[in-house]
Amino acid sequence: MVAGAVGLDDAQEAGGTGELDDVTLVSRARDGDAHAYEQLVLRHQGPIFRLAVRMLGSRADAEDVTQEVFVGVWQRLGQLRDDAAFTGWLYRAATNRCLNTLRSRRPVADDEADQLPDRGPVGKPEREAETSAQLAALRSALRGLTPQQRACWLLREVHGRSYEEIARALGVTSATVRGRIARARAQLAEVMSPWR
Repeated sequence: MVAGAVGLDDAQEAGGTGELDDVTLVSRARDGDAHAYEQLVLRHQGPIFRLAVRMLGSRADAEDVTQEVFVGVWQRLGQLRDDAAFTGWLYRAATNRCLNTLRSRRPVADDEADQLPDRGPVGKPEREAETSAQLAALRSALRGLTPQQRACWLLREVHGRSYEEIARALGVTSATVRGRIARARAQLAEVMSPWR
């Protein structure tokens, strides 16, 4: 019997790692359980990818960032002091990787950002066209924010992170986060006012 198979059988007897909470999976992954880490990746890769795609405006860059984040977190998992802090640590790694990517590349072209998937309602062509135009306007407005404002706004409004979690992820104060979000909201409200 293969050593990896023994660990998997034990996990299945205990109810399977798919049913375990993040804290237990992180603890097992830190002890070298690759299957536990795989479950963490499966659980969190969607939200991290969506954050990256919205921050970067490019599916290809978002895929690269997502992969780099999960590989890097796996390599540094032993440095995590509190297993319960895993999700915040993951968002911090993803946000920082996105900000570094934005600093190091050319601005996103309009046609590249417009390739992001639209998930508007299906039905009447007029409604689909209006929804598509709204989403294009929002993507454009998001590109108009500074990378730091975009990160704060996305983490708060799309991913539901608290001000304190965002502050820890970005290495700033909660007051700074609140200010960036307020400026982002004001700028987005102004740009999106024709759609109200």
